[in-house]
Amino acid sequence: MDSYREIENLIYAYAELVDAGDLEGMAQLFSHAEFFGPDGKIAASGAGEFLTLQRQAIKIYTSTGTPCTKHVTTNVIIEIDESADAATARSYFTVFQSTDELPLQPIIAGRYKDSFERVDGQWRFSRRQSIPEFYGDLSKHLLFDVNDGGH
Repeated sequence: MDSYREIENLIYAYAELVDAGDLEGMAQLFSHAEFFGPDGKIAASGAGEFLTLQRQAIKIYTSTGTPCTKHVTTNVIIEIDESADAATARSYFTVFQSTDELPLQPIIAGRYKDSFERVDGQWRFSRRQSIPEFYGDLSKHLLFDVNDGGH
């Protein structure tokens, strides 16, 4: 598989794992990465901190074992420097949710800014910044109120 597809698969794996409720698997994608919030400050570094952050944020429904979401990632632009074993990517995300109390609807949309490194022939995340831009009803998805600053 070429570098472009390997990196693209990492981007899409994040969406697949979070929608499956596999927060541990999702966190492993960031074992060697820093995760930045919209403000540009580091929110988590490494899989353990990222997993803690996600467990404090995402509601998992016991009936499905998932957050009842579909993360759709689009407009993926990947730039690769093969000689430096480095790459960057920009993409859009839209998260849809449907629960017993919430009909299917988009609940948040924004952008990701990612960096990758190739180590021992394998691409991995080295940085991700999530930049939400449009907010819908997040009350059934998050364990905190975004209007409360995350507390």
